Amino acid sequence: MPDSLPVIGPSKAGPEILHAYGHGHIGLTLAPVTARIIADLIDGKAPELALGPYLPTRF
Repeated sequence: MPDSLPVIGPSKAGPEILHAYGHGHIGLTLAPVTARIIADLIDGKAPELALGPYLPTRF
């Protein structure tokens, strides 16, 4: 990604589409954290991490 941060969060197309990509060379390391965030979003819970910097709408 241009800003070196992954994209995590709901799509502009609708909240039922969740993005989780752009982790670059640290993807395997961040996979468990991203999986927990996506699981929380699917369950309707607030993620433990503030998603502001990672939202797809930042572009």
